[in-house]
Amino acid sequence: MKKSLVFLILLEMLPAGSLFAQSHVRELEELTVMAPRSMKEIGTQKTTFDSLALKENVALSMADVLTYNSSVFVKNYGRATLSTVAFRGTSPSHTQVTWNGMRINSPMLGMTDFSTIPSFFVDQASLLHGISSINETGGGLGGLVKLNTIPDAPDGFGLQYIQGIGSFSTFDEFLRFTFHNEHFTSSTRVFYASSPNDYSYINHDKKVNIYDEEHNIIGQYYPKEKNRSGAYKDFHALQEFYYNTLKGDRFGLNIWYVGSNRELPMLTTDYGEESDFENRQRENSLRALLSWTHYKSQWNLSLKAGYIHTWLAYDYRRELRPDFWADMTHTRSKTNTLFGLAEANYFIGNKWSFNASLSAHQQFVYSKDNNAILQVGNQAIVGYDKARLELSGSLSAKWQPLEAVGLGIVLREDIYGNKSAPLVPAFFADWQTLNTEIHDMPLNLMAKGSVGKNYRFPTLNDLYFLPGGNADLKSEEGFNYDLGVSANLLKPEKFSLSLSANWFDSKIDNWIIWLPTTKGFFSPKNVKRVHAYGVELKLGAGMKFHKDWLLDFDGSFSWTPSINQGEKMSPADQSIGKQLPYVPRYSSSFTARLSWKSWSFLYKWCYYSRRFTMSSNDYTITGHLPKYFMNNISVEKNLYFSLIDLQLKLAVNNLFNEDYLSVLSRPMPGINFEFFVGITPKFLNKMRRGKEVKE
Repeated sequence: MKKSLVFLILLEMLPAGSLFAQSHVRELEELTVMAPRSMKEIGTQKTTFDSLALKENVALSMADVLTYNSSVFVKNYGRATLSTVAFRGTSPSHTQVTWNGMRINSPMLGMTDFSTIPSFFVDQASLLHGISSINETGGGLGGLVKLNTIPDAPDGFGLQYIQGIGSFSTFDEFLRFTFHNEHFTSSTRVFYASSPNDYSYINHDKKVNIYDEEHNIIGQYYPKEKNRSGAYKDFHALQEFYYNTLKGDRFGLNIWYVGSNRELPMLTTDYGEESDFENRQRENSLRALLSWTHYKSQWNLSLKAGYIHTWLAYDYRRELRPDFWADMTHTRSKTNTLFGLAEANYFIGNKWSFNASLSAHQQFVYSKDNNAILQVGNQAIVGYDKARLELSGSLSAKWQPLEAVGLGIVLREDIYGNKSAPLVPAFFADWQTLNTEIHDMPLNLMAKGSVGKNYRFPTLNDLYFLPGGNADLKSEEGFNYDLGVSANLLKPEKFSLSLSANWFDSKIDNWIIWLPTTKGFFSPKNVKRVHAYGVELKLGAGMKFHKDWLLDFDGSFSWTPSINQGEKMSPADQSIGKQLPYVPRYSSSFTARLSWKSWSFLYKWCYYSRRFTMSSNDYTITGHLPKYFMNNISVEKNLYFSLIDLQLKLAVNNLFNEDYLSVLSRPMPGINFEFFVGITPKFLNKMRRGKEVKE
């Protein structure tokens, strides 16, 4: 099947000098490209983010990108605090995350903190919903977040610097240096962010009495307080080298370092003084990946080897008397992961595509808490020291018997330690039901479907955490199916329109949940059966009003009931038949960008419906969080000079000063501002070209 891809509209709709630009803007002529549909994506439900969303401004993390550009639920505690992503009513640990093909989920918790991933460190990002994730990896009962960096840089030397200054004494700095020729590419990125993060908010969990002269209470009000103990300092450095032989081989080396020092904000119910407590998390992480890819006309082979080291420290201390501190929590963990991947693709004409892959993650985890001691005989145990090998292999075949029909099957086998998941096939299909023209405008209508089963093994904390780990846990099993339809309408140089609607249904057995025990601590059990189903809608459009006026917008909507259908844990259990805690039934996002010459205006909006904090779905003060709408805007201006380009941007977050919570007792900031200055020198390449001419 062939599609007509008209890039003129898409390229012209990019603001002329977007903040991520690394060279001056050129006028683009109309270009029509005929390209075959990717057979790997037959029947898959996928959301792809464009570079404008990823490089909107340097202060954004991937949590922010996902919030305003998808309908997945992003649960966050404020900037530079834990931000997790949940697909389709599942939990954050049911979302797999890969970086250049290497899984970066925590082997202890199974989840990923998206606040620690700067969006400027990602060049390509996409979501694979539900069973579609099995094309890449196992364990994604909700889906997969796929992040990549690519060897893409302008010829010669490139330099870019961005300085951001925001409310609450927030500073963000980004520097990138690149070099590229026909064989070699080097990219160096450095990012640093810091802030006391002491924004003001109205504390609705406290009331202050108003007294008359006789000390009678005559009124009450909610006090205005500041976010306490929320300061952070985050440093990231990413170095990449790529070498292309131009004979079908490409080598790559990616090294990403993270150094983070964050305080954890106090709750709205805390009455103590900030100076009496220390609640701090520190992290040092190193991710390294070596890759080789060999391309041929009908087949390709890819080999990757990687290493991840993470050191985490969490301290919660209280000052009992001057200069005398008591440690209530003193946690240290070290994680070392060895990674290997071999993948091969083989094509037979335009009809068949075969894929085989085998990946390995060897985990070594040491975790301890000196304040949580378990006495076993004469031995005091303060944590666990475990190793586990995780293997995942897959075979897939994709077939196009007709130009308008695609069929696929994927077999995946996962092995964790000495346990394995049953080998169950997943099936994919799509059908181009309509391919015509309406008034010289190409119109495509595509139907998609998939069905399959996926498994997720317990994390190391689930199995071995002390106290409470349960070594007898079963793996979670998810049965998923998807049915969807998408349509695309295009009029060159005028507008483009894309629509999609998808129904999904997922039933997950042996859901793992941590429950309190009679011994005073929590322990995980396989107690639930969860039925998550719903609808996902997406809309995208772009219009050219005049030679210099461009408008594009994207929207998404999700309806996601996620119902506990397990058995009662006790006669008082009221969770059966209720929505899972912290899962909104409705979520939506919308972005619109209007560009005129070197000016650009961006509007972002997101919505989350009411979330329950208790499994009983009680409508008490602490039993639910009210719905909220969030509105952000930004204005950008680009200036071009002979030796340098400047990008100026003003962003306003929480435009209408919404008073809202994402997590119970964790207040979010009101209206706040950020100003960015981007500097892109052009004299480096001019000096290089001058030297070449002189030689």
